[in-house]
Amino acid sequence: MKVLIDENLPKALACGLNGLFAGEHEIVHIRDLYGPAVKDIDWIPDLSKQGRWVVISGGRAIKKKKAEYHVFRSSRSVGFFLAPGLLKAPLIKQAERILANWEGIETFAAGSAPGAMYEIHMSSMKIAPL
Repeated sequence: MKVLIDENLPKALACGLNGLFAGEHEIVHIRDLYGPAVKDIDWIPDLSKQGRWVVISGGRAIKKKKAEYHVFRSSRSVGFFLAPGLLKAPLIKQAERILANWEGIETFAAGSAPGAMYEIHMSSMKIAPL
């Protein structure tokens, strides 16, 4: 599985996950592919050209802004968005919730239609569609 950690989450999270899942999954931070401050409307279609990716994001603007929403929904990626409370939590809590839900992320990523979007909650193991 190829995983992109977006701009709203720290690069340290991508590095840690990549080290943990080395040889099993490829996990990169968006800055490693596109540099700083790339716009969603630009990177989403480009990433889609590279194949199916899982996007882990804190950027709920993708769901709220019409253009970003449509470009993500028409992409080949599957998105997992941190709930608002989790996005404000310390990095260790974010990492803990992502790891606790990793099996579900793998399952949803493999079985979902391209452009699907889900939310990772602060304390629940439930991954909810957006």
